[in-house]
Amino acid sequence: MSYSVRVTHFRVFTAIASALVLPSCSTGPNFVAKDEPWRRQVEIACLSSGAVRESPFVQGRSALGGPSFCGAERPFQMAAANGRVAMNPPATLRCPMVPQVDRWMANIVEPAANRHFGVPVREIKVAASYSCRPMNHIGGGRLSEHGYANALDVSAFILADGNVITIKGGWNGTAQERAFLREVRSRSCEEFTTVLGPGADAYHGDHFHLDLARHGRDGQGRICK
Repeated sequence: MSYSVRVTHFRVFTAIASALVLPSCSTGPNFVAKDEPWRRQVEIACLSSGAVRESPFVQGRSALGGPSFCGAERPFQMAAANGRVAMNPPATLRCPMVPQVDRWMANIVEPAANRHFGVPVREIKVAASYSCRPMNHIGGGRLSEHGYANALDVSAFILADGNVITIKGGWNGTAQERAFLREVRSRSCEEFTTVLGPGADAYHGDHFHLDLARHGRDGQGRICK
């Protein structure tokens, strides 16, 4: 589905913490979004810091288009974490997410795979990255972190020996699968501010959702479930 939408009439109302209801795509439902200056600030800071360097596995893209709030200043297409764990299909993410995914893979996923299966991770299955839509695809809801290229959904891990650990099947699978997935889910909040998976709600039974949203009045909260 194309998310390039021409917005022909758009009025900006200057009000404190005002919310806007905007079309998420030409045929899709509406979402609610509000101006959050921190998003651009952290993205610009990340781009300026040089934390993300282009490589055969991480390529810069032009700014993502979308109705008003959707998109990113300079997103990246990430085809592999740390240049060695394939991401299939490649994920479209804003700058701060890229090094976070690398750290998540190096500090959490790979050690857990070696501990529980004795082999490294070869590939992860990407269920979603950038998508200009409301949360959980529910019309009229808040704009998803996916709409900011600030989220990654992972549905499976493929090990070097060819073993495939899906979130949906492995969550209640073998003892090894259960232990591996629960360790990854519980420790993922060391790297991300939102982590959702099986049991969180009806929408996350078959994947892990990872994002860098800000929570709470001071923006320092975390949601891990």
